[in-house]
Amino acid sequence: MRSTTTSTTRRNLTAGLVGGAILALAIPAMASAHVGVSPDELTAGDHGVLTFSFAHGCDNSPTTSLKITMPEGLASVAPTMDSDWTIDIERGDDGLVSAVTYTAVAPVPNELRGAVSMSVGLDDSTPDSLAFPVVQTCVEGSTEWTQLAEDGEDPHSLDAPAPVVAVVAAAGEAHGEHSEAAETGGSEAANDGGTPDALGTALGAGGLIAGLAALVVSVLAFRRKA
Repeated sequence: MRSTTTSTTRRNLTAGLVGGAILALAIPAMASAHVGVSPDELTAGDHGVLTFSFAHGCDNSPTTSLKITMPEGLASVAPTMDSDWTIDIERGDDGLVSAVTYTAVAPVPNELRGAVSMSVGLDDSTPDSLAFPVVQTCVEGSTEWTQLAEDGEDPHSLDAPAPVVAVVAAAGEAHGEHSEAAETGGSEAANDGGTPDALGTALGAGGLIAGLAALVVSVLAFRRKA
């Protein structure tokens, strides 16, 4: 009886360990199951190279292409040549790049990481956030990474989030605003307390004269008594 119980316990323990190991491997895979972009932050008015990467296909089917739609606010787009991909560029009526499709020379297996890149230029009209919807096509099926988080919503809670790049102010601009504020504050401080007030000066001088007069009267009175 004890032997049977021990054997059952061992089987349950083994099953638990195997299940835990599978879950431990599955959670990171699920967490990374999206098309990401790096860097996720660019400086306003600057240029940068964006890399879009993935480490899975569509329901375990190898990836054949990525179509990336450009957001409004980009001054220029230049896809990076890569021997592993062919590149197709679409342009809008304004002549600017509206979408770029990277087609793999050979389908990218699920166990390998795939990546494509492009150079982008920003200008004064670039918004604070740039979303790049991506359609990932596989040997079988496709996935549209196009969801955007609403205000207050956690982007990680989305099933198929679009890659998003934040646009931050240049360091010089921030420093310039700070310096201007400091200079303005200094001027106001000087106007408030740095320049003596005429009335205050007159009252102070009058008080000093009155004090000296009282001192002289006291000294004379003391001498008379002496």
